[in-house]
Amino acid sequence: MMRVSKLLLALLCVSAVTFGTYKVVLSHCEIPCGIYGDTTRIDLLYEDVATIEKSMAQIVALSAAKPVNANQLIRWVGNKEEHANKVQHVVTQYFMTQRVKSKATGAKGYDKYVTQLTTLHGMLIHAMKAKQTTDVEHCKHLRSLIDQFAAAYLSPEDLEHVRKAHGKHG
Repeated sequence: MMRVSKLLLALLCVSAVTFGTYKVVLSHCEIPCGIYGDTTRIDLLYEDVATIEKSMAQIVALSAAKPVNANQLIRWVGNKEEHANKVQHVVTQYFMTQRVKSKATGAKGYDKYVTQLTTLHGMLIHAMKAKQTTDVEHCKHLRSLIDQFAAAYLSPEDLEHVRKAHGKHG
């Protein structure tokens, strides 16, 4: 009987840990698996910015409508927030923590590293500001910063792929 009680207690503990700590798994696990591609992340950044911009336009239009459709308005605000968060996630969790390699001051490649890092930081700022407003200028800045980062980070062949797909914005 004692064995059964211990077994049930162990199963209860495992269940509590397994199901009690459930959270959404995001697109990159921080294991260096080599599955995810840099150009795909850049493509997704452009797509997220386009979605943010469309969301902003819908928010402005829905806010001016009489009567205001609060349900749709809330959905577009949430959509804008979600895609700005996606930009921030790719910038921080993919590029800043895993892909951009730090360089010591004065080391070969240091200037390129600083350019990459400051460009990514600018993307974080404009994604944050895009959450706070419906000013599409932040989307224009984001596209320009994605262009700048791609030019500073990608190989010439990968940069050509990105420019064919998205053009140049700045």
